[in-house]
Amino acid sequence: MGLISFISKGISGRAARKISEWSKNPVATQETVFRKLVHEARDTSFGTDHRFRYINSYEEFKQHVPIRDYEDFAPYIERLKAGEPDVLWKGRPLYLSKTSGTTSGIKYIPISRESIPYHISSTRNALLNYIHETGKSDFLNGKLMFISGSPALENMNGIKVGRLSGIVNHHVPGYLKLNQLPGFRTNCIEDWEEKIDAIIRETKNQNMTFISGIPPWVQMYFDRLMEKTGKKIGELFPNFNLFVYGGVNYEPYREKLENSIGRKIDSVELYPTSEGFIAFQNSQKDKSLLLLLDAGIFYEFIPASEFFNPNPSRVNIQDVELGVNYVIILNTNAGLWGYNLGDTVRFVSKNPYKLLITGRIKHFISAFGEHVIGEEVERAVMEAALEQKVEIVEFTVAPMVSPDGELPYHEWFIEFHRAPANIDQFSRAIDESLQRQNIYYRDLISGNILQPLKLRLLEKNSFIEMMRTEGKLGGQNKVPRLSNDRKIADRLKRFVRESLNERN
Repeated sequence: MGLISFISKGISGRAARKISEWSKNPVATQETVFRKLVHEARDTSFGTDHRFRYINSYEEFKQHVPIRDYEDFAPYIERLKAGEPDVLWKGRPLYLSKTSGTTSGIKYIPISRESIPYHISSTRNALLNYIHETGKSDFLNGKLMFISGSPALENMNGIKVGRLSGIVNHHVPGYLKLNQLPGFRTNCIEDWEEKIDAIIRETKNQNMTFISGIPPWVQMYFDRLMEKTGKKIGELFPNFNLFVYGGVNYEPYREKLENSIGRKIDSVELYPTSEGFIAFQNSQKDKSLLLLLDAGIFYEFIPASEFFNPNPSRVNIQDVELGVNYVIILNTNAGLWGYNLGDTVRFVSKNPYKLLITGRIKHFISAFGEHVIGEEVERAVMEAALEQKVEIVEFTVAPMVSPDGELPYHEWFIEFHRAPANIDQFSRAIDESLQRQNIYYRDLISGNILQPLKLRLLEKNSFIEMMRTEGKLGGQNKVPRLSNDRKIADRLKRFVRESLNERN
């Protein structure tokens, strides 16, 4: 056992006990966070504008602080970018995390001196918790790879600007940096394909034991590595035994990744965002995530079914219900208030508070009132893929509202690694699963308002080519699984194959 591995076992119990302490007192923990946040920000511009000095309860907070999207924060964010202090949080941000989505423009999310430690300690605690539960710490003895954005940071009026993963790279503890790959120069390469090749050169002969990254881009690394060496990942890295990921649901990628490795390995899901570190998987026995209640964030929740109402319900953890799909709202020690993160979650436990990420409130299909969400399409495709031994690279879904001479339908664009023997049977399996999960979708099908879904087979590397064209290949960029419009679908049409018999 290596020294780092030995020490980590000693401190993992202490970390697990601390997690247990606050998770057993959830309401009191969140009340403490709430009062501290409001007190610390009372003399900021935002605090003055929203009468923080006179807020003494959550009910009063809701009266003074409305729910906002990022765009609604624009006037405050512009002042931050100009270098003005005490705008949303005391002082100036330590960093501005630069983010961009497939369907939105660039955002600048503040990260403060108070919030950055939680981005680091939450990942550390997730790993220590894993060690405490499983007793496995050998992954710390080899090389640790974090596939991330560039750590090269810009300067904007005295504030450092960069991608979250690149910012966090500057705060990796020194004792882990000794074993961290890739190196700084490789991580700074902006072109994703050039970066992947450089990572392969650095890692292919190393004792890789731990890999972290977004599943589709890790898979791309694996594919390139196998092409160059002719070996499975597990042969190249016989001691690779822990995969840590976040950003997308791992399950649609799991089978292909494990086939690339050649065996099953443990995995830990993280829920980090530029706005704050939300949750992590705290047990190998289930896939739900432990909500981090003492990490500088006060959480609110709005039922997804009410979100677009004029006056939706707005509750804290004390009043959430199991099984309800909620939009998660953040109030943070970096100065975001009533902030709509855009994610939807569903609680599966209140002792402790554990949740599943179910999708994005803006990523749904409800062109006909069906309100199909990400969790439903992912479950449908996974069930069908498992039943028919299919491997899927990536997929997305969009409505076809006015097809010529036929009923409307949902159009699925799927890139297969191993395609089904019977595409019609596979399509029916997906559609039947969606109908079981979503009563509105089922009623529209049975009422002849919609026809069953239509599946479009895509050429090899279709999603990679689309992302490359848009300059969003690699890093933290992700493809939405479903959309209520046809922007992504229309960009994918040029990659559609006529039949399974066509060559890629």
